[in-house]
Parts: sequence; structure tokens; C-alpha cells
Amino acid sequence: MSPKKRITMHDHAAEASLFKRRALFTFFCVVALLSVLVTNLYHLQVESYKDYATRSNDNRIRVVPIAPSRGLIYDRNGVLLAENQPFYSLDLVPEKIANMSETLDELGKLIEITPDERETFTDALKFHRRFKPLTLKNQLTEEQVAIFSVNQHRFPGISVEAGLKRNYPYASQLTHVLGYVGKINTRDRAQLERNDQWKNYAATKDIGKQGIEKFYESLLHGTPGHLEEEVNNRGRTIRTLKIVPPEPGQDIYLTLDLQLQQKAVELLQGHRGSIVAIDPRDGGILALVSSPSYDPNQFVQGINSKDYSDLLNDKSRPLINRATQGQYAPASTVKPIIALLGLDEKAVTEHTRIWDPGFWQIPGVERKYRDWKRWGHGWVNVYSAIVESCDTYFYELAYKIGVDPIARFMEQFGFGQNTGVDIFEESAGNMPSKDWKRLKYNQAWYIGDTISVGIGQGYWTATPLQLASATAILANDGRRFPPHLLKSIKDNTAKIDSPINELPPIELKNPRNWKIINEAMRQTAHKSRFTDASYTAAMKTGTAQVIGVAENTKYDANKIAEHFRDNALVVAYAPFEDPKIVLAVVMENAGWGGANAGPVARAMLDEYMLRDTWKPTP
Repeated sequence: MSPKKRITMHDHAAEASLFKRRALFTFFCVVALLSVLVTNLYHLQVESYKDYATRSNDNRIRVVPIAPSRGLIYDRNGVLLAENQPFYSLDLVPEKIANMSETLDELGKLIEITPDERETFTDALKFHRRFKPLTLKNQLTEEQVAIFSVNQHRFPGISVEAGLKRNYPYASQLTHVLGYVGKINTRDRAQLERNDQWKNYAATKDIGKQGIEKFYESLLHGTPGHLEEEVNNRGRTIRTLKIVPPEPGQDIYLTLDLQLQQKAVELLQGHRGSIVAIDPRDGGILALVSSPSYDPNQFVQGINSKDYSDLLNDKSRPLINRATQGQYAPASTVKPIIALLGLDEKAVTEHTRIWDPGFWQIPGVERKYRDWKRWGHGWVNVYSAIVESCDTYFYELAYKIGVDPIARFMEQFGFGQNTGVDIFEESAGNMPSKDWKRLKYNQAWYIGDTISVGIGQGYWTATPLQLASATAILANDGRRFPPHLLKSIKDNTAKIDSPINELPPIELKNPRNWKIINEAMRQTAHKSRFTDASYTAAMKTGTAQVIGVAENTKYDANKIAEHFRDNALVVAYAPFEDPKIVLAVVMENAGWGGANAGPVARAMLDEYMLRDTWKPTP
């Protein structure tokens, strides 16, 4: 039998004391926590009120950037060359459309929606916020806008929106000068971010891609504005609180003369080549044409892959700006400058005569360097050598001077280097020398290389712009003005002329040599194309070989492929007494320079010198 458990008696006094201590501890804990809470509330509601109020406003106020209107582009006479034209687009708000596929099908019955447009829209929809509008179709016609407006009640969540797009009213006539704008791509964005400019393009879809549009992007773009919207927690707009309007881009005026530009386009119609005209008094470019060209308007809203592929694969290369990127042997157009160097170095004098039997030989070498005139020109001096374009005279002159002095002198005229024209699409051409050949080909320079340089052939290449610029220096007796396109800038307050940049002049040992060479060019013009002109002009023609011809082989253009035929070139200026316009004409594979490029130069100078009134051709 187990023993009974002893009954324990409770100490009520001790338990009461324990309870009081615990209750008191809990009370102090609660008071302490309440104190912390009250302190934090005071900090949030009183001390940090302004800070958190600002953050709260930021959370409910959305800042939406507003794109500025792009600056306009005019020619020197105020003719509008690049404008901003209204356009209409069809925008959809995805969340308001119950069945997207059916809606697009129904919409397609009213307005043509191409498969490419539908595919592009569907792809973009995957990454788009459903309560924001998304463009389905750009560039609606007025008829399409009218048709949709009548039926808009059937399509909730779809609307026609208006905007501005760049338009080039003269299309392909100015493409290689103006360039074009296009959609901002990842490369453009990366460049803007590197330059800390991306925030200025938050509301802008387009950016200058080539030509003036790209070079003067910072002037033309403007400054964006913004509007402040009150939004709910899902990002939807409740109301507009404030609008800060954008500042439009600056309008710019070019040195370009549209009338002359259009004449050059007309003269090159159906030919590959280029015409450049410069005002020698300040370097302003009056005309700059590259043929063939293309319509820049097709790039503004995004060119389709087929059309772009056609341009890329076109054998006539319309995308290349031949005026600034085309590299051609300058041929006889540079003979006056070589003669100028010969006079200044006293390799020849004004009266030195050289016998031309129709060929020239390096002393002790059997090979004959043929003159273009097989029976020769007989006795020639500096005047007749330039007028008749006697190759033999310049073979002898180049042999006496040497290639390095020729290269150094020609570099002063801008050969072998960029002219600095205010478009990015430019090639430097090539001015060969002994060091150049060693670096380029790791080969020695030969006397025969110098002989070819003496008539503007061999390794020597130049752009039409370089030829025009060098001729302007010659016409100016050594004064140098870099070619440029910007004439003035206009903002909201005034029109400001661009400063004229004049480089240090070329100084000769005998300044009279300028007059000798220019007089020879005047005689050349008078004899060939300007006998009956009412004004005096100076010129030099050139015919550049595209492929070499064997020593005893006669060149026959009819027996070789068209793209292997000679290039025709001309440089000219007028009036002779006080030059106001300088020309360079290059016609690819056109044959004899005087016969083919000469009439073009005459027509251009007539257009400028004899003009009366005119109206631009759209």
C-alpha cells in the first residue's frame, strides 16, 4: 500500500508579490515601446514632414517629357529645304481592347494594314504597358483618317493621333547635303548616353543620321519641355498639373544656292558623278551634287528592308556622297598647280620651252611615256603646256622637282587631307610621297611613280570637293577659306551669321607666278568653251584613266566595258577678273574631259553668271 502524497500549501503572499513585479515590468515595457512609437511618429510627422511630403508628391506626380520641334533648314536665299510636316498615326490602348486579333482584322477591312505593320505591332505589344497607347500604323492619308473617324465608335481604345515628321520637299536633289533624320537606335542611344545627352531625347524618336542633319544636330534638336501629371497607384493619369513648353531647335541657313543646285542635278541626270561649286571669297559651298541620289524621305519613318537592300546593292552606289567621298585621279586638272610649283622652284621659267615629240623618256631608260597627242605638241612653254595639256612638259617638270616637294606643296592646297567641310561623310583622298609608299606598301619609290604624279595619275586621288577648294585657292592667289555649308543661325531673337574662317595664305617666292598660271587657265577657257561667253572664265580639263593601257596599245573606249572608261573632269572659275564662283565637275566613265565635262561647266557658269529671276523646282 503506497503512502499518501503530502498536500503542499500555497504561499499567497509570495505569489501576489511576484505578480505585482511582473505586471510592473510589463507596464514599463509597454510605456517604453509607446514612447519609441510616439517618438518615431513625431519624427515622421513633424521633423521629416517636408521630406516625406516631397517623396509622396513624387510618387503621385509623373513628369512626362515633351519633344521640341526640330529647327528648319533654308538655302542662302531663304528657300525652305527641310520642314516639319504634320502626320497622322493610328494608336491603340491594349487594355481597352477585348480581342486584339479580331479588332485588327476588323480594322484591316477599313484601313490597309500590311503584314509587316501587323507583325511589328504584335512584337512591340509583348513589351508594352497595356494602359499606354501603341502605334499600329504611321502616315495615314487624309482619306484613311476620314474613314476611321466615321467608324471610330466601333473601336473603343483606338484613336488617330497627330504629330510632326521631317519632310524634304526637294527629295533626292539635296540628299547628300542635308542627309536625313531616322529613328533613334541602340547605337545612337549609347552615343547620347556617353555624351550625357540622353535625357534631352526622352520624348524624341528621331535623330540626324547624315549630312547637315547630323552635323548640326545640337542646333536643330532644341530643348525638351515637360508636363506634370497626377497619377494613381497604377500609373494612370488623373489630371494635368503643369506644362513647361519645349524650346524649338534653331533654324539654320546654308550657303547653298538652290537654283544652282537644281541646275547641277539636271546636268548630271543619267550620269554618275559630282558637281561642286564654291564661292572663293569665303569658302561657302553654292552647290554640292552627287549622282545618282535617293529620296531621304523614305528613311524618316523607317525604310523597309527590301528598299534598303535595293539601295545597298545598286551598282551605281547612290548611298555614297561622291562629292566628298568619291576618290578620283585628278588628272590634268592639277597641272596648273604643278606648273606653279615649277615656276616657284625655278625648275622652269615663264619662257622655258620644252620639245614634245609625243613622248618622254627617263634618261638612260628605254620606256617611253606617251603624250595624249601621239605626234606631240612641238615646242611648248608654261602657257601652251597648260592650254594644250601637254603631258610631256609635266613629265619633265615632275622629274626635275621630285615627288616629295610636290606632295608638300599640294598639301597646302588641301590634297591628302580632309577639307573640314561641315558634314561627317568625307574622305581625305591620297597625296603620295616616298614615305607614304614605304608605310603603305613597304616598297621603294621609283622615278616612274613620280612621272605619273606629274600628270595627276598614279597613286594620287582627290575628291571633287578637294579639287574645287584647291582651284579656289589658285583663283584667290593663295588665300585659303575652308569650304563650309553653314551661313547663319536663327533663334527666337536674331539671325547670327557664321564667322568666316580664313587660313594663313600660301606665299610664293615670286607672287607674279599666280598671275602666270591663272592667265594660262584663262587662255584655256577662251580657246575651248568660253569663246562666245559674255564674261571671262578660267578652266582646266582632265581625263583620268581608270585602268592602265599598255605602252604600245591604243585606247579605244568602244572596246572596253563602260565602267573601265576614262573619267572626265573640269575645274573652272568666273569671272576671271574677280572670281565669284569656282567649279569642279567629275563625270565617271564619260571619256574626254573637255568634250564631256566641259559643256557641263559652261552651263553651270552660265546659270550663275547670267541668271535673272527664277523659281525653285519642287
